[in-house]
Amino acid sequence: MTESFPQDALETSSTAALNHSSLKIVEVDGRTFAPAQQVPIPEWPCTTTRRQQPTLTLKDNDLFIITDTLGNIACGDDQSASSLGLFCRDTRFLSRLELQVEGLPPILLSSTAQRGFALSALCANPYISPEHGRREIRAETIGIQRDLVLQGGLFEELTLTNYSTGPVEFELSLSFDADFADLFEIRGRVRQQTGTLLRSVRLPEGAAVPMPSLPDGAVPGAGDELTLAYQGVDQLLMEARIQFYQRPPDQLKGYTAIWRVELQPQATEILGYRLQPFLDGHPASTVGLPATLSQAVAAETMEEQQWREGVTHIRTDNRALNQIIERAEQDTYLLGQTFGDGKVLSAGIPWFATLFGRDSLIAAMQTLMFNPALARQTLTVLAEYQGQKNDDWREEEPGKILHELRFGEMSRSGEVPHTPYYGTVDATPLWLMLYADYYAWKGDRPLLDQLWPHALAAMDWIDRSMEPTGYVTYFCKSPGGLRNQGWKDSGDCIVDAAGNLAQGAIALSEVQGYVYAAKVRLAPLAELQDRPDLRDRWQSDAASLKARFAQDFWLEDEGYVALALDGHGNPVDSITSNPGHCLGLGIFSPEKARSVAERLLAPDMFSGWGIRTLSSSNPAYNPMGYHVGSVWPHDNGMIAAGLRALGYTDQALEIAQGIFDMTLVQPYQCPPELFCGFERTPNSRPVRYPVACSPQAWATGTVFQLLQIMVNLVPDAANNCLRIVQPTLPASVSYMAIDNFKVGQTLLDLEFERSHEATACRVVRKRGNLRVVIEV
Repeated sequence: MTESFPQDALETSSTAALNHSSLKIVEVDGRTFAPAQQVPIPEWPCTTTRRQQPTLTLKDNDLFIITDTLGNIACGDDQSASSLGLFCRDTRFLSRLELQVEGLPPILLSSTAQRGFALSALCANPYISPEHGRREIRAETIGIQRDLVLQGGLFEELTLTNYSTGPVEFELSLSFDADFADLFEIRGRVRQQTGTLLRSVRLPEGAAVPMPSLPDGAVPGAGDELTLAYQGVDQLLMEARIQFYQRPPDQLKGYTAIWRVELQPQATEILGYRLQPFLDGHPASTVGLPATLSQAVAAETMEEQQWREGVTHIRTDNRALNQIIERAEQDTYLLGQTFGDGKVLSAGIPWFATLFGRDSLIAAMQTLMFNPALARQTLTVLAEYQGQKNDDWREEEPGKILHELRFGEMSRSGEVPHTPYYGTVDATPLWLMLYADYYAWKGDRPLLDQLWPHALAAMDWIDRSMEPTGYVTYFCKSPGGLRNQGWKDSGDCIVDAAGNLAQGAIALSEVQGYVYAAKVRLAPLAELQDRPDLRDRWQSDAASLKARFAQDFWLEDEGYVALALDGHGNPVDSITSNPGHCLGLGIFSPEKARSVAERLLAPDMFSGWGIRTLSSSNPAYNPMGYHVGSVWPHDNGMIAAGLRALGYTDQALEIAQGIFDMTLVQPYQCPPELFCGFERTPNSRPVRYPVACSPQAWATGTVFQLLQIMVNLVPDAANNCLRIVQPTLPASVSYMAIDNFKVGQTLLDLEFERSHEATACRVVRKRGNLRVVIEV
C-alpha cells in the first residue's frame, strides 16, 4: 500500500526515538511493531472531562460499545476506571473515540441507540472564530450526522452538510486510542504485571527485521489504515485495525485522523471507517466483517428479522406495556452471544457480557414462553463445559455447572480462574430444573436422551455436596474466587438479623428449594430412561429434604424462613427475598408458604416498586446496597411466579405492576439489573443504581416471566397438552394476543380478554394436535 500521508505525521519526536539503538522490534504474522514508550507520538488534546453522564450502549453478539450521548469515548485521567469503550472477548479494543471540529467538540442536537446495534447522533459545528488564518464559521452552520454500527467490528460514517449560503472550510478530526485493558482490570483488579503497548511501524523496502534501529520516517499507519496494538503477558498480540474506506484522512497526527473539509453551499460529504479487533492475528469476533456500514446494517437487520420470525409475538391494548415488551424482545436478541456451536444469552452489559451459568439458566427459564430455543442452546452449551475434575483454583468439580467463562488476558495468563470458573452453588440444580422444564415445553426426547448423562453427573454433584450436612453448601476454595456463591454474591450480603456476616460453609435457603425442585422434576424423567430406581430415590430424597428444611430453616418467631444456615448449622435469621424463590417449588407446607408470602409484601420488604433484597429493619440495610436493600427485577419475577403458582394472583400482579411502572421510566423502557430500594411515594420515581448493567439478561427475561404470570400457561408437551389455568389480566390490560406460540410441535395463536374481574381465553389458530385445556 502506498504512502498517502504527509511525512510530518509523527513529527520529529518519533524520528529520534526510532533511531535509538536499543529499540526492540516485535514482528507477528508479518506485521512489525515497536514498544509504544520508545515510539512517542503527538497527543491530540481532549475536549471533554470525565464526569457522571448518560451513556449509550450498542451490542452485536460478542462485541459491545459504550459511548457518551455524542458517540464519543472521552479521554481523561480516570479513563482506566471508565466503562466506556469498545469491547470484545473481555478486552477493551478502543478506549478513545473523539470527534472534534477545529479542535472543539460538536454541538449535540439529538442522539439515539434505539436499534441496539446502531447509534445515530445529529450534531452541528460550534462557533469557529477567525484566527490562525481560518475563516469564521457561525455555530450550527454545518450539520454532522454521526452513525455508528456494530457487526463483526465497529463502523462509523460522518455525513457533513453545509447549510450556509457560502462555502466553508474547516478541519475535522477523529482521535483513537486503545489501552487493551482487561475487563477485570477496569473493574478494579490490581495487576502485578501488564503487557506492552505497541506502535505499528513501516520499514522501507529491503529493511531487515530484526534490526537495531529503524530509519527515519516510520509511521504507525500507512495509506488508508491505522493500527493500535498491544502484546499481552501471554505474548498474544491484540490489535484494533482501522480502515478508512471512504475518503482517507489528509493527515495523521499520532492516532488522530484529520480531514480538511471544503464544502460548497448545501453540499454533502461522507467520511467513514471500520475498525476490526484482532487477537493473535485472527479476528477477535465470531461475526464476519462486512465491507461498509450500509452492508453491516443490512446484515444485522436481516438476521434480526429471521430471528423474530421464530419467536412468540406478544401484544396488548396497553401502549406503554407494549413498549416494554418490544424493548425486551430486542434486548433478548441483542444479548445473544455465540459460544462454540450455540448461541446463549450473555448476562449483561458492561460487566457480564459473557456466558454465566446462573444468569443464563434463569433467563432461559423466564423466556420459555417467548423462545424455547434459548433453553435448548443454554442447556447444550453449559453441558459442554460441565466440570470433569477437582480443581480448587477454578473450583471445578465433576458434574458441576460453571459460574462464569472469560477470554481476556488475565484469564489466559492465569491471573483469574475464569477459564471457566465454577464458583457457584446454584447453577447445577438450576440446570436440572431447566432440563425438566424444557422437556415440558417442547417434549424434545432426542435432547432429553442426549443430555441424560449430564443430568446424572449434575445430580451426583448435588448428592456429594449434601453428604456432610444434608444440604448443598458453598465455601470458597480459590484465592481468586468469590466468597459468596449464590445469586447474591457480593461480600457483605449474607448477614443475620443483627447485621453480622455469616461464617463458614453456607447453605442458602433458595438453593435447597432448587435442589428439591430438581429431584421432584427429574423423577418422572428417570422413569422415561428405564431407571425406576432413580425415580424412587429422588422422590425419597426430596421428601427427606423437605422435612429437614422445615425443621432447620423455619424461624418460628418471625413466621418466616432463614436466609441460610451458617457453617455451624445455625440459621442466618435475617429477613430477605431469598426464600421467596422457594414459593412455587413445593418445598414449603401450605401454611408456611402463606406466611412467607404475606411477609414478603410487608412494608419493610415491599418498596412499592418491588421487593427488597433485605428488610429495611435490618441494621445492614442500605437501599443503595448491591444485595442489602436494593430491588432486582429477576428476584421479583421469581417471587411473583411462586405467588401465582400458589394462587396468590393479586399479590403476584401487584409485584408485576410495580416492576412495569419502574421500567416505564427507564431509558428505552429497558429494565436495569437492579435499582435502589427507596420507598415509593406519590411524587417519587425509582432511584437508579449507578453501575447497574443494562440491558441485563434476567432483568429483560423478567418481562416475559411477568406476562406468563398473567396468562398462566402450564405445558405438558410430552402428553400433548397445554393447560391455561385461571388467566388473569391486570386492571391495566384488557386484551392480550399471543401469536406464533409453540408448545411441542404445535403452533398456537391465543387471545385473552378481560371483562370486569374475569379473563377469557380463545384459541384463534392451532397448527398441530395439541389439546388446549382452559381452566377458569
